[in-house]
Amino acid sequence: MLKIEQELWDKGYDYIACIDEVGRGCLAGSVVTCAVIMPKGLLIEGVNDSKKLSAKKREELFEIIKNSALAWGIGELDCTKVDEYNIKNATRLAMVQAIENLKDKDGNKVVPDYVIIDAEKLDIDIPQSNIIHGDANCHGIAAASIMAKVTRDRQMEQLSKSYPEYKFDKNKGYGTKEHIEALLEYGPTEIHRKTFIKKILDKNQQLSII
Repeated sequence: MLKIEQELWDKGYDYIACIDEVGRGCLAGSVVTCAVIMPKGLLIEGVNDSKKLSAKKREELFEIIKNSALAWGIGELDCTKVDEYNIKNATRLAMVQAIENLKDKDGNKVVPDYVIIDAEKLDIDIPQSNIIHGDANCHGIAAASIMAKVTRDRQMEQLSKSYPEYKFDKNKGYGTKEHIEALLEYGPTEIHRKTFIKKILDKNQQLSII
């Protein structure tokens, strides 16, 4: 899991920011990204693609990563921006935002000298590598995926209190059967992505006419 970072450390890059996103495929809520710079050689046991970990394990690792990282930053674009820019562009913008928000434990801004991204290419002036399935093959990207996932899950759990019918605490805004049924019964909220739910609502409208 450290092979990619080690090759870059050996080339003299000290501050390698690894970036991942979560919430790309959701019907509701923001797309959230994280950039994290880990200390050289540190391998945290259990760090893996966030989707392969339990919520409890992610919460535990979130605290370990946060306390171990040289710097970390969160980027976020809400549902209106996702609708405006489309999800791919919104994700890229949120990733750049995460880089710009990189800070150490004392709140000092940290600028990376290299960036590793999960499957995206960013419009930045920093050298970068784009790794397919990075969260499964790169320790830093896996750590970033955990940080982004826990951050977004906590947001959705809070939003669930405002919109209890949609059970965002369980589905986190993804298009589960339960979520879609609530969407069709109660209609969209202000945190739903209009471009993502249009087909669902249009199809339901057609069925009701028939």
